Amino acid sequence: MMRAVLPLAALLALSACKDEPAENTVARNEIPDEIERADTPPVEPADEIEGATPREERVATLGLLNKRNNLTQDIEIKPGETKRAGNVIVRLATCERTPPWERPAETGAFAQVFVNERGPDGGDVDWRRVFSGWLFKNSPSVNVVEHPVYDVWVKDCAMSFPGETPDA
Repeated sequence: MMRAVLPLAALLALSACKDEPAENTVARNEIPDEIERADTPPVEPADEIEGATPREERVATLGLLNKRNNLTQDIEIKPGETKRAGNVIVRLATCERTPPWERPAETGAFAQVFVNERGPDGGDVDWRRVFSGWLFKNSPSVNVVEHPVYDVWVKDCAMSFPGETPDA
């Protein structure tokens, strides 16, 4: 009797599976339209140094940590871009670093972080902005991403200044 029931149960379970994805699912690396279309917050430009890398050509490297599974990854992103890594979306408005002749040396990035999660009321899963502001490499405690699962920090802002020599 039990032998006849097991194949029937397996057949019923498999018949519920479909090859088609649900209509409203978003691919793991796709950015939802409402976040893609939203305006990047305005950032007052610092006084541009003649010969320095223009803002649109800079590249920020941000670190992303998933505290649940202790996985880290680097996100390379230009100002104005939005990138997705699993359940996290990072939008970069700008990145800056002080010229080599100024002390203290500082590197920072203005970023927004969105996480796909359930709201505090236990409602539907949705994209929620968990951070919007400046992150600083040399002073990470000044402004932190406060989230129980994810952490984001600045690793670098690739830009150059006139007369700067590459690190040896």
